Amino acid sequence: MSHYLDIHLLPNPEIPAYQLLAALYAKLHRALVQLDTSRIAVSFPDYSQSPAHLGSRLRLIGPEADLHELLTLEWRKGIRDHIKVGPVAEVPANAVQRALRRVQAKSSPERLRRRQMRRHALTEAQARERVPDTVGERLKLPFVQLASSSTGQPFRIYLRLSAPAANHVIDKFNGYGLSGTATIPWF
Repeated sequence: MSHYLDIHLLPNPEIPAYQLLAALYAKLHRALVQLDTSRIAVSFPDYSQSPAHLGSRLRLIGPEADLHELLTLEWRKGIRDHIKVGPVAEVPANAVQRALRRVQAKSSPERLRRRQMRRHALTEAQARERVPDTVGERLKLPFVQLASSSTGQPFRIYLRLSAPAANHVIDKFNGYGLSGTATIPWF
């Protein structure tokens, strides 16, 4: 993870930063899938757990050639007026290693109800009676809300930032720029 580039959201009085970030991240996801790379990571340098927010900056980290190739794709169309893309630069030598991981709640009540309806041939009312809203785990982590390209259903990607790691762990990154095991430079 030798290079990075920052994408800053420009202030917009009509569109909240979290909506712009979601739109940017959705476009980035499609570009990473199109590029078919597992070497570009995502980070949110302004990440805060209290209050929970990801901030207004998205950082891409990876090999210099991969970042330049990503920039040649037309994935920023439609959001170009709302962002400022910084130059590709070297990661500072003093950057600490941290892990940014997707975290999923144990179960949502809606998912459990659908499962009950399928498995036990229950009506929605019966499933709602069996599975109250209180059973769902609520995460108090920063998230980005996206929509499934296949079903259109909204979903959230909750993110947890680890404490600084002693060692750099190298692994692949998925189409969202996240890894279950790898660490990334944090600065």
